[in-house]
Amino acid sequence: MGKDLLCAVCNEPCSLLDVVDFNKSCEEAKGKFLSLSGIPVYYALCSNCGFCFAPEIANWNLDKFEEMIYNDEYILVDPDYIDIRPRANAVNLISMFGDRAHSIKHLDYGGGDGLLSKMLRIFDWQSVSYDPFVDKNVTVAQLGKADLITAFEVFEHVPDPQCLMSNLRSLLSHDGIVLFSTLLSDDNIHANQRINWCYASPRNGHISLFSRHSLAILAEKNGFNFESFSVGFHILFTKIPPWADHLVRTGLAHHST
Repeated sequence: MGKDLLCAVCNEPCSLLDVVDFNKSCEEAKGKFLSLSGIPVYYALCSNCGFCFAPEIANWNLDKFEEMIYNDEYILVDPDYIDIRPRANAVNLISMFGDRAHSIKHLDYGGGDGLLSKMLRIFDWQSVSYDPFVDKNVTVAQLGKADLITAFEVFEHVPDPQCLMSNLRSLLSHDGIVLFSTLLSDDNIHANQRINWCYASPRNGHISLFSRHSLAILAEKNGFNFESFSVGFHILFTKIPPWADHLVRTGLAHHST
């Protein structure tokens, strides 16, 4: 597996960095540990852009992901995904846009069972949710265009970043924006060092870990500008529409490097 590994972001050669047990989860940061599975999961690192990924898991199909990761025990490693996180994200979006959002169409990409969109619709948002593991009979082509796409804690789960970006590009209106969250690996993953970062957790399905540079390259390759609000919250756009200009005007977003 260590031979001929190419980066899914910049297509440069990669080398294996470390190996962890499959049951390594984000809950370890809280002192909660699963029993070792005995299944080794290798992570590779691109020395050019800093993208870090699990090549073997990236080749799984949806059925394999459901069997091994997104099964009935997933809640043990991500207890907030069903209720707490989507509710918090809905509150943040309502606070961020207020009445500005009533005139736009919103898509929550990777939205699980759709709770975030359900909450937003209560506040008169035109919001729909799409998740490939939930909406199996829906294709991306059937979704139509959206002015605002959110993808909260999605990027790190995606085996093919280029496919994700192609989907987002096809779904976004010409002057729309994508807001997404994923933690940056900068200062957390380094060449020739073991991975101690809790976010690098295969049991959570965290198989694509992005540096700021890798996200900037991924954005540029797909015709987007990329900026960050923080180390974990980001925006993709071609131009900022009037209903979102306050994000930049108030200094919420900061240019990436």
